Amino acid sequence: MIRKYAYLFAGAVVGASAVFIVSAAIQGPGPANAAGASTYRELSIFGDIFERVRSQYVTAPDEQKLIESAINGMLNSLDPHSSYMNAKDYSDMRVQTRGEFGGLGIEVTMENDLVKVVTPIDDTPAAKAGILAGDLISKIDGDEVRGLTLQEAVDKMRGPVNTPIVLTIVREGADKPMDFTIIRDRITVKSVKYRIEGEDVGYLRITNFTEQTFDNLGEAVRDIRTKVGDDKVKGYVLDLRLNPGGLLDQAVSVSDSFLDRGEIVSTRGRNADETRRYSARPGDLTDGKPLIVLINGGSASASEIVAGALQDHKRATILGTRSFGKGSVQTIIPLGANGALRLTTALYYTPAGTSIQAKGINPDIEVAQPLPEELKGRVEARGESSLRGHINGQLEDEEGSGSSAYVPADPKDDVQLGHALDLIRGVKFSEAFPPDPNAAVPN
Repeated sequence: MIRKYAYLFAGAVVGASAVFIVSAAIQGPGPANAAGASTYRELSIFGDIFERVRSQYVTAPDEQKLIESAINGMLNSLDPHSSYMNAKDYSDMRVQTRGEFGGLGIEVTMENDLVKVVTPIDDTPAAKAGILAGDLISKIDGDEVRGLTLQEAVDKMRGPVNTPIVLTIVREGADKPMDFTIIRDRITVKSVKYRIEGEDVGYLRITNFTEQTFDNLGEAVRDIRTKVGDDKVKGYVLDLRLNPGGLLDQAVSVSDSFLDRGEIVSTRGRNADETRRYSARPGDLTDGKPLIVLINGGSASASEIVAGALQDHKRATILGTRSFGKGSVQTIIPLGANGALRLTTALYYTPAGTSIQAKGINPDIEVAQPLPEELKGRVEARGESSLRGHINGQLEDEEGSGSSAYVPADPKDDVQLGHALDLIRGVKFSEAFPPDPNAAVPN
């Protein structure tokens, strides 16, 4: 049995989120927001219960886990995205958002209880050592992989730069397992993958929004323009499918890359004075070339910021199926050695002033991606509106976000991509492409 989850030795993904990361520790409430006497009486009850459990439960409990569970119980009652991160979880999250880590440089999945190499990343320690796609990792530093989860195996392979690790590899065609000693190095994961479709269309896929995304996007577009030639590039496809989100500032920067002016997104908190607006600056990375953005049920949060901004300004045509519908912003508040608090502090709004919370971005051109026979009935269309405890959007009767989040591995089977390419090349036509700038949101 194959479990199709890919990791790049960067820990778990950030998840469907757009986040601020602040450096200030939590401060106590100000006088205007101080809790009432009854609240503090309830807190004393919690202290009494904790002490009873700690001292009288049938087996001695882990006190740290008790406290973490209590904190998470409080945060989980708010919404699906607020949570407490202990020191390890917080460290993993920072690694993911940086897009850099100490590791080997291989993309892996789990197959028959062994770790399978999907692909080694070019010019990384794993590639230089001779690790190949399809290799099965049976042991890590002599310890059996069987019995470990994929995440546990990933954690064992990550580590400080310049430290050695021994992987035992089972390779098809080899008569016995082989040991590879590899020295960990700093791995930079590019969050933008790109290629030239045919000889005239640039394809840009953003996998998530890390600190590297804006720079990676610039490098990709410049390389495409150099190889194809500005006069021969007919347009670009920006693929945000299966992109769960990431850093808010990177979503703003990516949107700005294609816009000359106007608001990109606004975030609105509990109080009116907490509203923040982000605007584009002059300059379009593609010099105004036609742009189609692909979305599906796996496009969430930061991806929806980009899609919403480009849609409202009529800079791009959005093609695919309805997005996930996560329109909330989480602020990451460090707690020193105790980890960090991940707290929902605002909702974000597209330039038209529309919240997509629990609603999602509707494509200008709806094109569903057919499921292969083996996946029919097994891929569930989910969105923010299906999550228990989600924050309601502007109008509750408008809820119903999400759609299928399937993208075929072979571009030849990709109906959504094919439709986008046909539009850019003039093989197919739609009133929605190219979009009419005169119908853009006044800004």
